[in-house]
Amino acid sequence: MSDDEQAGGASDDAPEEPSGGRSSDDGKKSGDDRKADRRSDRRDGRKGDRKAGDGRKQDRDDRDDDGRDRGRDDEDGSDDEKSAEDEEAEKEKERERERERAAGRFKAYTRDPLAEDEGEDGPTDLAAAARTRRATRLLFDVGGDLTRFDRSYFNRAHIGDNINLLLGARRPGAGMRSGPVPEEELRRLRRAHVPPEGYVRLRNALRARRLLVLGAAPGTGRTSTALSLLDEVTTAEADGADAETVARVRRVDSDGGVRQLAETLDGEGGEAWRGTGHLLELSLDRPDARPPDEMDLDEFAAALARREAFAVIVVTVGSAANPLLAGRYGMLCPPAPTEELLATRLRERLEERTAEAREDDTPLDELLARAEALAGRAEVEDAVGLKDLRPAEAELLASLLAGHVLGDVSYDDLLSGCRSIAAEQAQEWFAGVDRALTAPPREPERGDRGATRSGTATLFHPVAFRIALAVLGGASHSAVAAAAHLLTWELSVQSDPDSTPARPLFCDDPEADLALSRAELTDGKVEVDGHDVPARLIWYRGSALPSAVLTELWDRHFPVRAPMVRWLRLLADDPRVQVWMRAAVAAGELCVRDFDHGYTELIRPLAEATTHRRVLFAATTLDQAAGHDSHRRAVHKLIGDWSRKGTLSQRWTASWALGYGNAAATMDDTLDALARIGVRDDDEELGKVTASHNAVRLLARPEAAEVLSRMAEWTHHRREAYQDLGLAATVRLAGTTVDGLLTDDPDALLDDADSAWGDRGDWPVALALAAIRPELVEPMADLMWTALHTARSKDVAMDALEDLLRSAERKDGTEWTRPGLAALLPALAAEEQDRRRLDWLLRRMMNDPEKPLPEPKARDLWWLAVEPEERSRRSAPRQDRPPQDRTPQDRTHRAGPRQDRTRRDRTREEERYG
Repeated sequence: MSDDEQAGGASDDAPEEPSGGRSSDDGKKSGDDRKADRRSDRRDGRKGDRKAGDGRKQDRDDRDDDGRDRGRDDEDGSDDEKSAEDEEAEKEKERERERERAAGRFKAYTRDPLAEDEGEDGPTDLAAAARTRRATRLLFDVGGDLTRFDRSYFNRAHIGDNINLLLGARRPGAGMRSGPVPEEELRRLRRAHVPPEGYVRLRNALRARRLLVLGAAPGTGRTSTALSLLDEVTTAEADGADAETVARVRRVDSDGGVRQLAETLDGEGGEAWRGTGHLLELSLDRPDARPPDEMDLDEFAAALARREAFAVIVVTVGSAANPLLAGRYGMLCPPAPTEELLATRLRERLEERTAEAREDDTPLDELLARAEALAGRAEVEDAVGLKDLRPAEAELLASLLAGHVLGDVSYDDLLSGCRSIAAEQAQEWFAGVDRALTAPPREPERGDRGATRSGTATLFHPVAFRIALAVLGGASHSAVAAAAHLLTWELSVQSDPDSTPARPLFCDDPEADLALSRAELTDGKVEVDGHDVPARLIWYRGSALPSAVLTELWDRHFPVRAPMVRWLRLLADDPRVQVWMRAAVAAGELCVRDFDHGYTELIRPLAEATTHRRVLFAATTLDQAAGHDSHRRAVHKLIGDWSRKGTLSQRWTASWALGYGNAAATMDDTLDALARIGVRDDDEELGKVTASHNAVRLLARPEAAEVLSRMAEWTHHRREAYQDLGLAATVRLAGTTVDGLLTDDPDALLDDADSAWGDRGDWPVALALAAIRPELVEPMADLMWTALHTARSKDVAMDALEDLLRSAERKDGTEWTRPGLAALLPALAAEEQDRRRLDWLLRRMMNDPEKPLPEPKARDLWWLAVEPEERSRRSAPRQDRPPQDRTPQDRTHRAGPRQDRTRRDRTREEERYG
């Protein structure tokens, strides 16, 4: 480095450098010394010239002019001296201005890496982004990511002679619409049905009103509950009656509606329907479907009363069914309890197999105990991935468990069948959603239809909510609902581009959304500008559902990809960390399913954007893809190419991806790529800002010692660009908190699994590492020493050191980072010059007009920097008095010589980069 870049030393308020002090500017004279030497040389030269001139003038005849000539020479010499002094002063001022400009440029290297350009939004909270990423990755961890559904469809199984399974969203009997219910089915229902909570209340309401509108989500056992209710009430009515002329319980086609059924009951032959039960399943998913009004229901209930009959109308909860469920006949049907349901199904399956048991066969109770223990195994529960099982799912799981304990189903097939449960649920949710849009429209009641608007938004809202929940699970309910409305619009436009879809404003029904999406609300907190605020968080009731939903969409419904990509780009611009970070992680999982499509439509467009949030979105997506063995190599090559010859935005994206630690094959390759990005001549400021910050992010990994060693090589490099990169990373080491590292759970990255790193989330990285990994204290102290003794970085480094000192205690007086300071300060202040600098800084903090540091706290911080053995020698007053009580004469050297820190002539970095 040049003399100008290293000149300056400490500020005017700083203590004097002692003789023999070590500085990055050692071996170079100060500006004052050099100026004095040059002035002395000029004066000596002028004196010699004047003596030679006098000798020549004495040989001349005109002695009278000698004095005048000598006077003129003296006057000219004085003018020359003044001119030289002015020129030297001007040069010194220019050097001082250059030093100030260099310090200003370096300060820009340490700015917030996510600070937006002028006029843009504020910087993104990295700590909130890190916590959001860790929470979201739990939904897509190993064994729970999208790849778990590569073998998820367990189509058919034959278990022994009695148990046959046919799996699929369209099970036999699902299309039955009308006709009598056989008595055999009713008898089996009585034996196997598990009544839900509030079943007695439902039965009493049906007996009192003769008509019940039962609302529930599909697959929750609502039809079985309705049949069980009708079986009970009609059995009571038929007691003592003559032989029945018609079936006691019937399914009724809903196309005719309740009005037609009421007319049938009151018409000719209606007497034959006396004491019977009727089950109607109304489908309200068509855009033009209209539920019966209250007057129609009253008329139907009156007709039922006249025939002493009963009816249950089953509807799906949602905005279309709300008027029915809010009326006098409407009631919600809760799901049956999972544990009791599974136990009942297990016993039923095992009884079928052991009905003809021999004496040497295993008893039923022992088989049942084995099956229940198998169901509670962690691997099986993870494969199922659902908190609550619906009747059909419990029947499937019971069949698989029974088959395995009986030896007819292998363990791998058991796990595969368990994984198919969530996949089948996702398939049911999205199979034929828009089938109603392609059906022929019904004839309007009036001839003049007028202008109509598309009703696709109402149709697509439930599926959009499920997709939004799969992507943003764990976010606030309001954020998921808002994202669902954005996706509803994109799906509607994609489905019907020629029409402007209606945008319902009052279609949200939180209870219906939870029921239709198998979701739950929990009390939690979200971060707003770095502060936690209470919020209602929403999750799927099962870890397998998010992956199952995304897999179903991406692999089986290709037309949905276009609106999904547009929607994810919108989420990338959302200012809330809980939204854009979750969307980035989910986008990475989608890219794993089809990297070519994901890279073309998502990663590359966002990586070439000009906004910081979009670039970080693309980097997070790439890192998520790099977590899969199948795509890690491709991501490594892509990031390597971007770091060498990519555009400005691509290099910035590569830098953020490298900071995660997965975007290169080794840590050495990662640091090489960051160095290439940080020293590019065409991107001096932004490259150093991002490269230095992401180098600090790597310190959360086990290879932290290698990262610190490379940072030291950068600071000792012969090129100034590398020095600035190393110095900027050092300052960030002291100013970045653990929460802002944007890494996975730090505890998982340390050798000691019981490490308390997670409790130090608000600690500066330097102090957290000093407390957790003592072997890193000396390298960190060396780096900070270099930054404090380099002219262009010393001011920023001094401010960072002050922040470290102020973090010893919290505002309420409780301990904060004191253990880390106790480990780092003795290594940082090992020599007298370093202690004098610390003394000066503590005094400045005590005299700070805005935040004065109390004298007892300053003394306490001083003693932290003193070696323990020296701290115990209180009897030596001149050696161990704190800075406020000691004189400069007392400050003598009391530590051994520090290791040589002069810049090395040649380093591995110099050989590598030339």
